[in-house]
Amino acid sequence: MPRRPALSHDRIVDAAVRVADRGGLTQVSMRNVGKELGVEAMSLYHHLDGKGALLDGLANWVFTRIELPESQQPWRQAMTDRAASARSVLSRHPWALGLIESRRSPGPALLRHHDSVLGCLRHNGFSVALASHAFSAIDAYVYGFVLTELNLPFNAGEGVDEFVGEIEHALSPDDYPHLVEQITQHVLHRDYSYADEFQIGLDLILDSLELRLAGNDSP
Repeated sequence: MPRRPALSHDRIVDAAVRVADRGGLTQVSMRNVGKELGVEAMSLYHHLDGKGALLDGLANWVFTRIELPESQQPWRQAMTDRAASARSVLSRHPWALGLIESRRSPGPALLRHHDSVLGCLRHNGFSVALASHAFSAIDAYVYGFVLTELNLPFNAGEGVDEFVGEIEHALSPDDYPHLVEQITQHVLHRDYSYADEFQIGLDLILDSLELRLAGNDSP
């Protein structure tokens, strides 16, 4: 029989990712990850101190998948590309949403990611305070958008027309005039896709940051 590859920290974290992708973060345990690797859970303790360290490894793993900005890049395109990359990664691994900013023992990829984002903004003239505000606002938007996108009551391929048809009986123009106006003029029969809102919303944030940067105090 072929020899099983030796255990390592990276192999264990990769196995934990597979477990989380199938069953969510609640399924990630030393026992389940051991089963995924075909070994006893106790074998993992030679490489990780326990479940806390395993979750730290998962959070760090997520940041290895998100595109890093370069300090020399123009900040707006760099933030746009990073936001799109983060959205893509978090959409594929939704268990990461509640994990990545919660760990008290951040890994090197997480720290490098945060330092690179701040470095790009600082290199482009953002003050320390404005860079911090920008980082927070963009990430809050990305995380919130992904969370909403994942929980919409209709699938991306299904569109919203069918969904609106199901709830149309509750949409009285007398009771909800502005909502009905928005649905009929902006959504229905217009190939509306919620995904298209992502770049529009991000641009609103970036436009505001450009104005703040133009009137910013010295870095």
